[in-house]
Amino acid sequence: MHDAGGETDRVRPPAYLLICDPQGGESVARLVAGQRLTLGRAPTNHVVIHDERASRLHAEIIPTAAGWSIRDLASRNGTFLGAVPLTAERLLGPGDVVSIGLVEITFCEGDPPSALTGTAELEATSPGATSAEFERWQAAITHRRTHSRLLDVIREPGEIVPRVGRAAAELCRLAFALGRAADARAIARLALDSALQGVEATRGAVFLPAGIAAGQPNASPAALEPFAATPSEWIDEAGRLEGVIATVLRTDEAMLACDAHHADGSTSLSAPIRTGGRAIGVMHVEVPATARQATPDDLEFMMAVCDALGVAVENLSAREILSSRLASTADENERLKRRLGEESRMVGESPVLEAIKGQIGRVAGTRATILVRGESGVGKELVARAIHDASDRRNGPFVCMNCAALSETLLESELFGHEKGAFTGATERKAGKFETAHKGTLMLDEIGEMSPAIQAKFLRVLEGHPFERVGGSTRVQVDVRVVAATNRDLEQAVAAGEFRRDLYFRLKVVEILVPPLRKRPEDIEPLARHYLQRFATEASRRVRDFTPAALEALQGYHWPGNIRELRNVIERAVVLSTDEMIDVHELALSQLSSAGETGRKSGERAAPFIPLTLDELEQRHVQATLAAVGGNKTKAATMLGIERSTLDRKLARWAKA
Repeated sequence: MHDAGGETDRVRPPAYLLICDPQGGESVARLVAGQRLTLGRAPTNHVVIHDERASRLHAEIIPTAAGWSIRDLASRNGTFLGAVPLTAERLLGPGDVVSIGLVEITFCEGDPPSALTGTAELEATSPGATSAEFERWQAAITHRRTHSRLLDVIREPGEIVPRVGRAAAELCRLAFALGRAADARAIARLALDSALQGVEATRGAVFLPAGIAAGQPNASPAALEPFAATPSEWIDEAGRLEGVIATVLRTDEAMLACDAHHADGSTSLSAPIRTGGRAIGVMHVEVPATARQATPDDLEFMMAVCDALGVAVENLSAREILSSRLASTADENERLKRRLGEESRMVGESPVLEAIKGQIGRVAGTRATILVRGESGVGKELVARAIHDASDRRNGPFVCMNCAALSETLLESELFGHEKGAFTGATERKAGKFETAHKGTLMLDEIGEMSPAIQAKFLRVLEGHPFERVGGSTRVQVDVRVVAATNRDLEQAVAAGEFRRDLYFRLKVVEILVPPLRKRPEDIEPLARHYLQRFATEASRRVRDFTPAALEALQGYHWPGNIRELRNVIERAVVLSTDEMIDVHELALSQLSSAGETGRKSGERAAPFIPLTLDELEQRHVQATLAAVGGNKTKAATMLGIERSTLDRKLARWAKA
């Protein structure tokens, strides 16, 4: 048998150690022919054991003539080969397992797995690679912890966990104090003061990443800075703690070391501060020998303080992020409100528009259903939004829906919602527009296009009755103010049987008639300048005004598309203009004719005029009304606005003639 440094004439196969360390993970250490390999807790060993049961220099593996042998170096807790403690040098064979505390070391022959090759080089440290002070601290570690058990046994008797009652009270007080703290340095100071008092330490420091308040912590040792220190000048010499900080972050362990830095026998406690399940900072305190020697219970308490600090740091970071997002959202909402206000502002100077504004002011505060009538593009939705904004429902939702855009089945689903499985494609429950507009306003455009079947259900909801979703049986009650809009002649639709008479009267509680733009030419120039300024700002163009010829063309145009057409004409001109003034050739005015008030287009040829007396005209009108209602004299009299007896007298007189 050769000694530790002996050479052998026999060629051995390559060998390595597979190290399974619960703290350090799996690693590999190659065995080099002719060189001994040491194992222990001290950082100067070739293989560093992260277990408090290991001695500083615990065991060694040496080359011999017969192979590789292992021997214990008078360790405190012994070395085990399998389950047998080593009492003498033993030869290792492939697959033999050496145990040192919880660390298992397997002897293997051949080449190590490629995935683990070289990992042991991170653990092995050559003499002189670290400072003597750091080596003393590592050698003095007596206890290691990964998690505090203090709160897990808080209900157990005091003799099992010494001082548990006082510790729990201090942790409770700390939790409330941390919740009230406003910034990271304040919570670091609170946690440090609590730890110093709890373990009777005289100095200490808390190290956290500089970007912790912004929610972007960097857990590398170089990124940490002292957020709190006692005494404040002690932190000036804290550069000597670099090794301690790096070790705690790397192992994610709390450590208790006796006589680590000073010859006076002081004790140090170091613990990780965790957020999101990983160590991002370190708390380090020192207890002088003149006070008392720190115990594992002190380490438990300090870990609990660090856990509370980690939660507070995480909550503070979340609050900062949330506060930033809320501020950004508030600014965005304010911008959207201003833009929406600009969009919904009624621009114009005509007496007609002023009269409409007066009507809106009078009816907005009531619960009356409102019917807004006018040609397409005159701004009926604008009137509905103005009613909503002026009412006590202004803080509720404003929901718009075009009844002409959907089929009967889809319209019912959109209005009243549907249950899961009500029809093909109904994969989940959906709330309808009535539910969405609860406590707000529902604007229904093109109400005249609603089918008779839906009109009946819609009427019941208008009367205050609950409704059921499509395919459901649950009754839904809502509080919604309805504003209906149409460009159709509803009276003609009622006469033709296309629109329910009772729904017509229910909708026409208050009627607001919005005349076409050609009927209020005073509003053309203010509207044109309003859209010019708006689109020039949005498109970043230097267009500032219209030429006199362009204004004259705008005033003389008949505007069949009303305000919607005016808006599009101005937007196109602003986008395509190359000058500061918009001229007449840049206005794309169409040649379409305007819709007449009777629904006949003005470009159509009128029927030949036949002169009639007023009596003949009245007779024709009454007879047409009677025909429209199926000869029902009572209904005809109601529609004509006369008494039934008056209608009978007129009919009798015309019959005699």
